[in-house]
Amino acid sequence: MPIPSALPPEKVYRKCDPAEFRFDTTEELDGTLEITGQERALDAISFSIGMLHDGFNLFALGPNGTGKETAVMHYLDTIAPDAGIPDDWCYVYNFEKPRHPSALQLPPGKACKLSSDMDRMVEALFSVLPTAFSSENYQAQEKIIRETFQDQQSSSIEEIEKRAAKSDIALIRTPAGFAFAPVKNGEVLKPEEFMLLGENEREKIEKEIESLKNAMQSVMAQIPKWQREAQDKIKELNRQIAGFAIRPLFTELKSGFGSIEQVSAYLDKAEKDIIDHFDHFLEKESTHQEFLPGISAMKGSFFNRYKVNVLVDNGTATGAPVIIEEKPACQNLLGDIEHLSQMGTLVTDFTLIKPGALHRANGGYLLIDARRLLMEPLAWETLKKALRTRQIRIESLAQLYSLISTVSLDPEPIPLNVKVILLGERMLYYLLSNYDPDFGELFKVEADFEDDLRNTPENRMGYARIIAAVAMEGKLCHFERSAVARIIEHGSRLSGDAEKVSAHMQSIADLVRETDFFARKNNRQHATAEDVQKAIDARIMRASRTRERIREATLRNTILIDTDSEKTGQINGLAVYGLGGLSFGHPGRITARVSIGKGEVLDIEREVEMGGPIHSKGVLILSGFLAARFGIELPLSLSATLVFEQSYSSVEGDSASSAELYALLSALSETPIRQWLAVTGSVNQHGEVQAIGGVNEKIEGFFDLCRARGLNGRHGVLIPASNIDNLMLRSDVVDAVRQGIFSIYPVRHIDEGIELLTGIPAGEPDKNGLYPEKSINGKVSFRLKEMALKMKKYSSEYNGNGE
Repeated sequence: MPIPSALPPEKVYRKCDPAEFRFDTTEELDGTLEITGQERALDAISFSIGMLHDGFNLFALGPNGTGKETAVMHYLDTIAPDAGIPDDWCYVYNFEKPRHPSALQLPPGKACKLSSDMDRMVEALFSVLPTAFSSENYQAQEKIIRETFQDQQSSSIEEIEKRAAKSDIALIRTPAGFAFAPVKNGEVLKPEEFMLLGENEREKIEKEIESLKNAMQSVMAQIPKWQREAQDKIKELNRQIAGFAIRPLFTELKSGFGSIEQVSAYLDKAEKDIIDHFDHFLEKESTHQEFLPGISAMKGSFFNRYKVNVLVDNGTATGAPVIIEEKPACQNLLGDIEHLSQMGTLVTDFTLIKPGALHRANGGYLLIDARRLLMEPLAWETLKKALRTRQIRIESLAQLYSLISTVSLDPEPIPLNVKVILLGERMLYYLLSNYDPDFGELFKVEADFEDDLRNTPENRMGYARIIAAVAMEGKLCHFERSAVARIIEHGSRLSGDAEKVSAHMQSIADLVRETDFFARKNNRQHATAEDVQKAIDARIMRASRTRERIREATLRNTILIDTDSEKTGQINGLAVYGLGGLSFGHPGRITARVSIGKGEVLDIEREVEMGGPIHSKGVLILSGFLAARFGIELPLSLSATLVFEQSYSSVEGDSASSAELYALLSALSETPIRQWLAVTGSVNQHGEVQAIGGVNEKIEGFFDLCRARGLNGRHGVLIPASNIDNLMLRSDVVDAVRQGIFSIYPVRHIDEGIELLTGIPAGEPDKNGLYPEKSINGKVSFRLKEMALKMKKYSSEYNGNGE
């Protein structure tokens, strides 16, 4: 198997040619933002927004910073202005059921008009009604009713008085009421004089007095009835006068709302209620001031019932609303019923009903961050209930869960017609899909945003437009095309693939702003590629304290890494560390030891529970490779141990499995490995080297250590050949490759790698399956046969002695 050659410089870094751009600086671009490379997600957005059936809400999934919200808002900005303007909504007093405020739906702009018209009308009533009830016409009619009652009462008593006079009996008015007494010669008889009269005469007078008393009692019994009749007549007069006074005001008010049946019905009820309670408008001026705007009025006063609580006013809207709810708490979504403390008691009324995001977005679009939504107690269930029932029902959570003991309101639900768009990570989408049965019914469309984009001329030009848009929006320096090319190259590095560029636009926008800082610091009118590089280097420097401490410990031999000699059973593996926003690579020593045993390869990391399942899987795979290659004719009679030296934290991933296999082959063949080479790559049971992640960081980590010790032309790294397209190395590494003092070898099979590492061919089997004696595979085969014979001999001796 031929040894792979070191990669040329053009293979380890793909440059972006500034000459392909037809502008000198981004100032020549119009700054319009175009979403490129996200066709799948954009088609899903268009489909979801266009579907008017229930449940076709949208979940935009992808990593934060990939422009999900920007793409959705960009699309909505193009269609929302042409969509219909939704109606206004308001709550008014329910005169029949005060605890159940009524919801009114009005054309755009009419809710505020109704509210202001009602305020002006009620204010006018404080002068109209007192004027009507102080008029001469009203006073005369009321006087007639009261005089009629007085006359009826007086005439009835006068008739009794006349009847008594005919019988010489006087009607006497006392504080206790009326009394009758006999009269003689115009004088009331005294008791002793009455007793001197004859018995027959006394009886006659007593009978007459008794008859008069009965007559008086009959009259007195009629007086309350006459009084009620008089009061009813006065009430009816009051209703007529009040109705006559306010009817022109209500007629004028109704004329401003055309044929809106809900408003007409409400105004009819309000008119009737004002007529029934007209006396409240006749009180002192201080009561009148409670209703006027700007006066410190106590909520819950009687006149609040005539207010209009406007929840949604679309009078100034130019299309369908697009609402972004930053804090999707339950009360922020559905609205809330506030309470006020009065005399130690919590009170409320319909004017304290506050709208939520669903009210404001009704008839339009609502964007919510999924993670924030799920973190708010009960918010997710509340949103699902609203979408499922297609109505907004405002409920007081404190009342619902008995957190407060007070009478609250139950407002009439408002019909809901909204398109909800959730923005979140993929993991949230998959978790909800798997564990929430309602999720699939309510969010039937997913817009899956790409993590990276193909490195095409169209997408490179898209990068340029994004840079121009960020510069114009933030009033930054514009970028020369060489600086644009450098940012595109950095985008490829972020994506980990020279064939692609990162879709994480937040990182690109941040780099544009950081570059502007260095351009202005250098008094440049336009940002250059040098400024971009300074911004990238400064970003790495700010986060590189841990990386430098590890390298320092290695250079001081606190961490043992050999980069110059040859050692048997020892190899330099490469690992990636991720801390915050920085990922960096660093070599780690892997050692292997072998002895006679039962064919076991012991992973020390796994035994002490420091190795993850993927790492353990990699060790088991290389065990399978050994068994398949060398355990066909004879059993593997070895015991091998593998370990990451000086590792004090968990080890995960299979990217070191090829290095572990190389170390094991070295230990079995007793052939030293060149320590000036480092290795990364996973391996399968056929010995094929497979791609891994973080290849750029791993190469640069080993390069930095070798450069610190002094590059001598031998240093290099073995990587999987399938990772060539992922290479976007730093400029200093590329320069070292160009000068031939650092090499990168693409390896496809373990046999290629072991020959590079030892300088001895791996060896191909002949027709009998035997490997050349001097090859690595031949030495391993010989050593394993030797171990098997020793094991057989030991087993025979053991069986023979019975011990």
